[in-house]
Amino acid sequence: MGEKVDAQPVFGRAMLGQTLKVLREKAGKSLGQLADETGYEKSYLSRLESGERLSKVTVMEDLDGYYGTGDLLLSHWKAARLDAFKDQYKEFMALETTARIMWKYSLGIPGLLQTEDFARGVLSGAQTTAAGEEAVEEQVAARLGRQHLLRQKPEPEVRVIIDEFALRRPAAQGKTWEDQMLHLETAALWPNMALQVLPFSAGAHHHMNGSLTLLWQLDGSAVAYTEGNSSGRLIEDPGEVLRERASYDRLRDLALSPSDSLTFIRDVREEHRT
Repeated sequence: MGEKVDAQPVFGRAMLGQTLKVLREKAGKSLGQLADETGYEKSYLSRLESGERLSKVTVMEDLDGYYGTGDLLLSHWKAARLDAFKDQYKEFMALETTARIMWKYSLGIPGLLQTEDFARGVLSGAQTTAAGEEAVEEQVAARLGRQHLLRQKPEPEVRVIIDEFALRRPAAQGKTWEDQMLHLETAALWPNMALQVLPFSAGAHHHMNGSLTLLWQLDGSAVAYTEGNSSGRLIEDPGEVLRERASYDRLRDLALSPSDSLTFIRDVREEHRT
């Protein structure tokens, strides 16, 4: 008698792809029919089912609506998007998804507030090959997907401090930067968002080499995440988290108020336009 071997568990994109295929076959549709009825290319849908590509979150929302599956595909997509991030970020991403309070400081425009075109420009770098472009598109889709958590119910309370440095380094394309600045203005007015600018006039500070994020869960537990020079560190020790919170408080004291920050962003945008 042959030895029974347990099947390997399936995660991420593979699970999402299998779910997409099962739903299509259960609906009695070919890939061609699905493409005709949804407006997505047949080859694109095929690669989603095979787990080769990660779609934008809106594609999963469309297909959930098409199949009448509530948020089934969206929930699988949230797990699958973690495949696009390095292992060192995945635990942080999972905690970010369930956080009820988020405090962030960033030298640049944080991913949660980037427009699609701006994110593509940031992530593209020197990528020129077809494979490189595809990898960039997956990173863009994953980054934009993170922004979905700002719209989930109940909405998390979010505070973001952006260094003036981020506002003085515009995107290569004028319209891309204009749209990004407009998006920051819009985000600053969201009821769950407090957006502040840390001006150059505040002088040197202790987070000039990276970013800091603090997350609180519903049960009151907290973690900190620091990032710089392409490396990140998740901090769970309560004493260390408390020290990072104190450092964030000092940054907040140096930053402009939310209302003054909105005026500052509008002034910088006007400078770029003129």
